Amino acid sequence: MGEIVNKVKQSKLETVDLEKFAEGIIIKELDLKDFLFHEMILKEKEFREKLNNLDWSQFDGTYLTVHCSTDAIIPKWAYMLVVQHAEEFARNVYFGTKEEAIRQLFKEKLDLVDWRKYDGRFVLLKGCSKMDVPPDVYMYATKKLLPHVQKLMYGEACSNVPVYKKPRK
Repeated sequence: MGEIVNKVKQSKLETVDLEKFAEGIIIKELDLKDFLFHEMILKEKEFREKLNNLDWSQFDGTYLTVHCSTDAIIPKWAYMLVVQHAEEFARNVYFGTKEEAIRQLFKEKLDLVDWRKYDGRFVLLKGCSKMDVPPDVYMYATKKLLPHVQKLMYGEACSNVPVYKKPRK
């Protein structure tokens, strides 16, 4: 009986695991409804007092996303005040829900990649992961990869879906 050969390891296939771009990321949400009178009305003096009394150190080293889950009308300066308070602690401050911040963070991290390293390569965007990577992140990664790859696939090495193959010249 012959030696077992791992054909996946021997292939020219490069795997990009998008989930790895989210490693170590902690996102915390701040819902401004908790800073409003009856969760609906922003009273400037009370709003400022609540911001001043909040323990901002709870956001130390995290990514903070700020939104209001009620239909209250929040003036733009209120969000600016949150940034002013959080800046010392949070790694970054985003507007929106946690899901929206995750999308933004992924895109920021994908913008830092030198995609030229995949020039002429067969690339697999890994499909299965512990984290539910949003579809628009896959779309964004695809846009980044298309100018470089010879072939792009989605899924796992043992069962993948072909997405793109560069036409022969």
